[in-house]
Amino acid sequence: MKLIIFGPPGSGKGTYSAKLKEKYGLEKVSTGDIFREEIKKGTKLGKAIEHFLKEGKLVPDEIVIEVVENKLKHLDNFILDGYPRTVEQAKALDKITRIDAIIRINAAKEVLVEKISARRICSNPKCDGNYNIADIKKTVDGVDYFLPPLLPKNDMVCDKCGSPLIQRDDDNPKTVEERLKVYENQSKPVLDYYESKKVGKVPILDIWMNRPPEITVEKIIDGLKALKIK
Repeated sequence: MKLIIFGPPGSGKGTYSAKLKEKYGLEKVSTGDIFREEIKKGTKLGKAIEHFLKEGKLVPDEIVIEVVENKLKHLDNFILDGYPRTVEQAKALDKITRIDAIIRINAAKEVLVEKISARRICSNPKCDGNYNIADIKKTVDGVDYFLPPLLPKNDMVCDKCGSPLIQRDDDNPKTVEERLKVYENQSKPVLDYYESKKVGKVPILDIWMNRPPEITVEKIIDGLKALKIK
């Protein structure tokens, strides 16, 4: 099974990918993870990537494509998260392998802004405690959202290590809206490319992020079954 998952910030892609990895034995392939791995190894590729990142620049398509090709050539079961980001990367992926389906996660902007702004993380850098104080029950554009909060047992204290919870600097509404705008501008041409393909068309599975993660994952699994992908 070879999948791509698309979704705006705060839509739960990482959570869904982890659950699908468990269900189907997929390898989660994230360009960010690969970049960190190459940099840690000190490879020639890693040094080139590190140079661009330190300069605050986007890693050029040709380097990203090479990194992904090296990773995918030995994999038969994977889910891509964060790739392809450009039409050139999508075209290169067509030459590397055949994708079975694209999972597109949808959610209203106001729901995403509310959800991301309510995230709280553990202040201990060695802990991965993540929580959310938003209790979202609303209807937006005809879609009913029921997204309960994920609260710690004790107010604003991490269940895992007891450290105080904090809000990330970039989880404020203004910054979140900018991140959503970047995602929209970046992902639209890539999705348009897949939707307009005449040869080798890839099915797109549209999923709404309007229920808790465990229910959303079940919707994805049911959708893949309906596409007869297993």
